[in-house]
Amino acid sequence: MSEKQKPEAIEAQVDDARKGEQGPPPLDQWHPDLSGDIDIRIARDGSWYFKGDKMHREALTRLFSTIMRREDDGDYYLVTPVEKWRITVDDTPLLAHTLTVTGKGRDQVLQVITSAGETLTLGAEHPLTVNNYPGVDEPRPVVAVRFGLEARLVTSAFYDLARYVVENPAGTPDSFGVWSDGVFFEIGPGA
Repeated sequence: MSEKQKPEAIEAQVDDARKGEQGPPPLDQWHPDLSGDIDIRIARDGSWYFKGDKMHREALTRLFSTIMRREDDGDYYLVTPVEKWRITVDDTPLLAHTLTVTGKGRDQVLQVITSAGETLTLGAEHPLTVNNYPGVDEPRPVVAVRFGLEARLVTSAFYDLARYVVENPAGTPDSFGVWSDGVFFEIGPGA
């Protein structure tokens, strides 16, 4: 394996490019050619693996979550100013937990915290979508994050969300959902 295909090398590239800058990396400005595939996999439970071994450095996986994007081909990539590595994601790259609610009814605001420690407000910028996994009746609630990434609500957060479900204000029969930040998100029939 090339030295460039090690997580620490990617981390060093990002650190060099950022040199003291605050906020998220300017991923929308980084467009290198594909460097290849790297043996990094994000499991459905949110665990990160490198060459089959679990990655235990939370700071590294949090950094990687800020330089990840999903492109039009449906694949996930870690992107630096000079390299782009394709990785494997079993379901979603992030999980969402710890639902908090302020306000009530149409004025309520729902927030979740991602597995990378980012707080997201469900609304126009971070919409909630609830579909089912293919071939089964298991719900798949996800929140859009950025750059094509999604965070799947963990079971406990989804159950917490269910306490705020109301009938669709459009009067659609047997349709239910939740309000957040002025937006109604349909969850489905009989939710």
